[in-house]
Amino acid sequence: MAFEALGDRLGRIVKKLRGQATLTEKNMDEMLSEVRRALLEADVNYDVVQDFIQEVKEESIGQKVLTKVSPGDMVVKIVHDKMEKLLGDGDNDIPFRMDGRPTVIMMVGLNGTGKTTSSAKLANLFQTKNRRKVLLGALDVYRPAAIDQLTNLGLKCDPVVDTYSNRDTTNVIQIAKEAYQKAVNEKYNILILDTAGRLEIDEKLMQELKDLQANIQIDETLLTVDSMIGQNATNVSLTFSHEIKITGLIMTKLDGDSRGGAALSIKKLTGLPIKYAGTGEKIGDLENFHPDRMASRILGMGDIVSLVEEMQAKIDEKQAEKTSRRMMQGQFDLTDMLSIMKQMNKIGPLRKILTMLPGMPSLSDDQMDQAQAMLKKTEVIINSMTRQERKKPEMIKSNRKLRIAKGSGTTPKDVTQLLEGYESMKKQMGNMSRNPYAMQAALSKFKK
Repeated sequence: MAFEALGDRLGRIVKKLRGQATLTEKNMDEMLSEVRRALLEADVNYDVVQDFIQEVKEESIGQKVLTKVSPGDMVVKIVHDKMEKLLGDGDNDIPFRMDGRPTVIMMVGLNGTGKTTSSAKLANLFQTKNRRKVLLGALDVYRPAAIDQLTNLGLKCDPVVDTYSNRDTTNVIQIAKEAYQKAVNEKYNILILDTAGRLEIDEKLMQELKDLQANIQIDETLLTVDSMIGQNATNVSLTFSHEIKITGLIMTKLDGDSRGGAALSIKKLTGLPIKYAGTGEKIGDLENFHPDRMASRILGMGDIVSLVEEMQAKIDEKQAEKTSRRMMQGQFDLTDMLSIMKQMNKIGPLRKILTMLPGMPSLSDDQMDQAQAMLKKTEVIINSMTRQERKKPEMIKSNRKLRIAKGSGTTPKDVTQLLEGYESMKKQMGNMSRNPYAMQAALSKFKK
């Protein structure tokens, strides 16, 4: 995942820094040298790295942190703040129109950057998070399959997002105007126009985009940039922004193996803010880009705010509260355990959840795969039990373990380990239920 290697290295540097009883010019320079090396290896632009290191050093010395009681914490804060600024500090969200007319967003980008997919993901995000009624406009008249793709992606949204297209003409200005009129007449809050991409930037592509901006009242023009192409993302952004007005970026494929350098360089070099980030292939894998939260994740400080927002958006609150009450009252059984696992799966992959938790140890790909496989195995084993066995796990003896193992494609030892884990969790829940303050705090998480 993007930033993973960088986050691991910076996390170790931060830990070492906080362990220093005092800071001197020497160990400060050593620390900054390590940070510089880590950023360069993450493919951050050289000039950006040099400026970043210089600003951190100047502010650290200027605040006289070398003589403070906890100098390490102060320098960590400075590094965090500078990284947040590098990522584009401030509110990068889209302001919606308040005059009753639809907010019009034009999506642009090269082929292969995830523009069409991001259009549908953005529509889904606006529906689920912002409670807006969204219409997709299919303007890629050069690839009929692109219209079908956008329509099908709209159908995957929950609730379904409507798509407007007109296959009887190749006049994109006409189609855009028709889509806008439909949005006005049927009181859509947002219209997202998915324009045609190209394999490379060409004059015809740019002229079409200029004509759209000249003839349609477009409020936002978002450029999709593939984080996997590294510093070339900056060149693409600069070329587009020189030709047409770009208001923000969507960084796609941040869940891939990119080193993250593009995201750390692009705001400073182009002046364009990253507004959204693609974090997976599912329709719900697009999130608002928060520079402060991303800086915390990179430095290993977690991102509890985003995790809570994910939980609020994706978890069934009634089911979660019901399970919590049963846990607090000592009625926790394997059905409840299965419910918890299903709720976790809704939030996202285990790797994503762990990156949001502060202080979590770094796991290798093999360890992460093993943990994910263990969760899946646990779910399969519980699904192989009868309803009575889930309610009364103590009745599961040798013969039942053998049957459950056979039905789940596992071994009796796997079933035993699951039951032991369940008993340990149940014991912890029992201890918590005897603490009324802990119970109240847990249940309050699911109340508005």
